[in-house]
Amino acid sequence: MLVTLCDVRKSYASAAGTTAILQGVNLEIAAGDSVALTGESGSGKSTLLHLIGGLDVADSGTVQLDGQLVSQLGDAGLAALRRTTVGVVFQQFNLITSLTVADNIAFQARLAGRYDAKRIAALVIRMGLAPHLGKYPETLSGGQQQRAAIARVLATAPKLILADEPTGNLDEASAAVVLDLMLELVAETDMALLLVTHSQHLAARMGRQKHLQGGKLL
Repeated sequence: MLVTLCDVRKSYASAAGTTAILQGVNLEIAAGDSVALTGESGSGKSTLLHLIGGLDVADSGTVQLDGQLVSQLGDAGLAALRRTTVGVVFQQFNLITSLTVADNIAFQARLAGRYDAKRIAALVIRMGLAPHLGKYPETLSGGQQQRAAIARVLATAPKLILADEPTGNLDEASAAVVLDLMLELVAETDMALLLVTHSQHLAARMGRQKHLQGGKLL
């Protein structure tokens, strides 16, 4: 099993008191799985992704990723995990504005020591980005920027993609194209995909659906 969450709990403190976000979440994701995560705003969907990706720490319970307990990894181990095992696609594209599309796509792969010119060239063609490699992010449409952001993640050949509303800023047609590409590549490479979405239409296209409500997965 690539991802195993057991009785994961997470709360946040504020001036108004402590708010429990996750209240005993259990989840398993195997290689090749595609899972949609739905729920109301503020239900903890992004928090759950951050815990799996090592961007946050659970209050209790265990998060195991690729055979490693995330809570037992130090800063260096977590950084390595995020470079080589997990790829995160955000709603905001987070492309480096001072780099061209080509350099944005290659950047993380080089950091991870996984730069493969042939794989990246194939990704570029698949994503329809070949005419835009020399351009800077601000000159691209939203759909083009999101395809570049996804290509950047896939260029590192991660075992797991965590996608947090990756199509939230796109129109329906562009969103469908982006999801088509992600699902095709996941199926071909046996990566796993956990997709946070508010769209029931997009969620229905995933292999499984999980709904976060009251701090638990339904």
